[in-house]
Amino acid sequence: MDKNFIGTIIEESLESKNVLEDVKILSTKVEKVTEKDKTPWIKQWTLHTVEILIDQADAAAKELSLSLDSKHDWYADFKNNAFHYIIFRDKIFKIDKRKKEQYDEARKYGISLGIPGYQLDFQ
Repeated sequence: MDKNFIGTIIEESLESKNVLEDVKILSTKVEKVTEKDKTPWIKQWTLHTVEILIDQADAAAKELSLSLDSKHDWYADFKNNAFHYIIFRDKIFKIDKRKKEQYDEARKYGISLGIPGYQLDFQ
């Protein structure tokens, strides 16, 4: 039986925060940004662990893709036992978790945007 999706949305990655009203926030933590994070335009990350209902996953992924910051390259992701959504601005990967090559494609895309490889460790 497939379960609801769980993921993390970084509030500072959003141009529009409306998407946060459409998901269930399970917890929130704030982390100080370090030089290693390569995001000098912000001082902290507000990490929301969220739950998304199975029947709302496609719509949430689309809304999230449109909500991500257009000036900087970010991604968000959420997954359940079968699928993993990896969402960039204007590009969504819905990955079958059994297919490593689909992860490779999403990782290559993220690197092509300039996102550090260590941040794209999806598995």
